[in-house]
Amino acid sequence: MKYAFAQRTRNFESSAVRDILKVVGEGDIISFAGGLPDDDLFPLDAVEEAYKRVFEGGKHTMQYGLTEGYTPLREAVADRMAVRKQIRMDADNILLTTGSQQAIDLFSRIILNPGDVILTENPTYLAALQVFQSYEARVVPVESDEFGMLPEDLEEKMKSHLPKFVYIVPTFSNPVGKVWSLERRKHLLDLAKKYNVIIFEDDPYGEIQFDAAADYTPLAALDDGETVLYTSTFSKTVVPALRTGWVMGPHQIIRMMAQAKQAADLHSSSIDQQALYYLLRDFDLDSHITTLRAVYKERMEVMLGQLQRLNLPGLGYVVPQGGMFFWVALHESINTKELLPKAVKKGVAYVPGSPFYVCEPKHNTFRLNFTHAVPEKIEYGMNQLVSVLEEAYETVPKDKATV
Repeated sequence: MKYAFAQRTRNFESSAVRDILKVVGEGDIISFAGGLPDDDLFPLDAVEEAYKRVFEGGKHTMQYGLTEGYTPLREAVADRMAVRKQIRMDADNILLTTGSQQAIDLFSRIILNPGDVILTENPTYLAALQVFQSYEARVVPVESDEFGMLPEDLEEKMKSHLPKFVYIVPTFSNPVGKVWSLERRKHLLDLAKKYNVIIFEDDPYGEIQFDAAADYTPLAALDDGETVLYTSTFSKTVVPALRTGWVMGPHQIIRMMAQAKQAADLHSSSIDQQALYYLLRDFDLDSHITTLRAVYKERMEVMLGQLQRLNLPGLGYVVPQGGMFFWVALHESINTKELLPKAVKKGVAYVPGSPFYVCEPKHNTFRLNFTHAVPEKIEYGMNQLVSVLEEAYETVPKDKATV
């Protein structure tokens, strides 16, 4: 039978990351491909105890919940954001979602018409691009450097394209792993207010900072509550399986997103939200995050040491100050998608960089995750990958080898 799918499905594409994970899951592969936290660091006992407390509450804990989410958890999130991020909003300005990915989808659903423009960096978060394309938006890249969007290009594109919103991951960005400067954050906020443009700030990795004293002020903390929509998740700091994220921002936007969520799933799992509330109440999450930071920093440094061994023309990468990823660029003549099967044969996998680009993809880039594998596996896997890269460089034309 021939199925008459909606025209918008022409924009649907399978996730490059998920496709690679399917392949590497079939064999004995050291995967640097996914954005996965380490299973061995999950606070299993605390999560189990939290669920016990939910079930002790009786039958009413199994009932339908509010679309906006379990009120005590929203209040706990509001308190935590005020202390940890200096974002001060009431629980009524918070919507609990099935991961922060749903927040991106719900906001896109209520704000985008076909052909509307979104400004973002290039490259940017792959799954966000998938959402924007599914709603038939036009994504326009803004020129950027290691400190964030370039002010001149940003303002020019705000004036010429009249975007619906600007999507950013300013703290330990996925995939590049960079951090926007405070000056660039303030400048974007000023321009957004000037041109009446919403900022969608995605911050899934902000808690995983390697320098505990460093200040990475969210744009939402600099705002007056009218311009910035902020989303984050517990997937990286507690466990991904809870699938609990949140979005906070202007009340009118949150109210409209809640209505869209009613049409999508009524509400995210209230049992999981209740368990997460008890976990936040009774478990020392801050101490747990301190452990995550130390462990992941060590793993980042192991991977960095292996990258520093390479003396190859055109090689470049950002040293992460937090988060989960390295972003690596090779000589422009090397295609990392074509190189991936050779890496998999050597027992190691990464994500080619081209799917993360809005346009004009650079095929000589790739992303590495350092949080999921233990140091010994990182060292072994990187040794295998280094051998693959060195072999690839043997094909670089000699007259270009010094580029």
